[in-house]
Amino acid sequence: MSSINYDELMQPVIGFLGCETPKEWLNEALNNLDILMQDHANCEKKAAGTAMNLMFRYSFFTDLQVKLAQLVREEMLHYEQVLEFMAKRGQTWQGLSAGRYAGGLRKEIRTYEPEALIDVLVIGAFVEARSCERFYALAPLVDEELGKYYRYLLKSESRHYEDYLALALDVAKTAKLKNPEEDIQGRIQHIREVEKNLIMSPDDLFRFHSGVPVKAV
Repeated sequence: MSSINYDELMQPVIGFLGCETPKEWLNEALNNLDILMQDHANCEKKAAGTAMNLMFRYSFFTDLQVKLAQLVREEMLHYEQVLEFMAKRGQTWQGLSAGRYAGGLRKEIRTYEPEALIDVLVIGAFVEARSCERFYALAPLVDEELGKYYRYLLKSESRHYEDYLALALDVAKTAKLKNPEEDIQGRIQHIREVEKNLIMSPDDLFRFHSGVPVKAV
C-alpha cells in the first residue's frame, strides 16, 4: 500500500484558497493548543450540524442528501476523536465564544434561492479547504501524536471541499441557471477575497479559523 503524498494532495486545496495561513497564527496556535483543540471540536460539531440542517431544508436535492449524510457521519466521528484527544490529555470541556470567521462568510449569502444555497455550499467548500490547509500547516509543528492525527484528517477534509463545490454546481444546473459555471466561478472569486481578508487581517480573538493575532500585528 503506497503512502499518501500530502504535498501533492494539498496542491489543489492551497490553489483554491486565496492565501496560506500566516506564521503569526501558527505561533499563536502552538501557544494555545488547548483553545485550538476545543475550537476544533466545536468546528467539527458545527460542520455536522450545518450539513444536517441542509439535508432537512433541501430534501428535494437527492445528490445533496447522499453526500451530506456521509459528511455528517465523518464530522461527528472527528468530533468524537478530538474529544478523546482532549480527555487523554486531561483537558476538560469548556464553552468557547464563536470567532468572526463563519459570521463574516455568512454575510455574503444572497437572500434568494437557489443562489442562497449555492453560496452556502461555496462557503462550506472554503471552510473545509481552510481547515485542511491549517491541519497541513500545523502537522509538522505539533507533537508527533497530534501531527499524525492532523495528517489523517487531510484526506477527508480535502474531499469535503470538493464535494461542496460539486454540489454547488449540481444545484446551479438543476435550477437551470443561465450560466451555472460562470455563476459558481463568480461566487468562488468573491468569497475567496472575503475569506482571505478574514485570514490575513488583525483578529483579537484566537480561534481555529481566526486571522492574524492582534498582538502579532
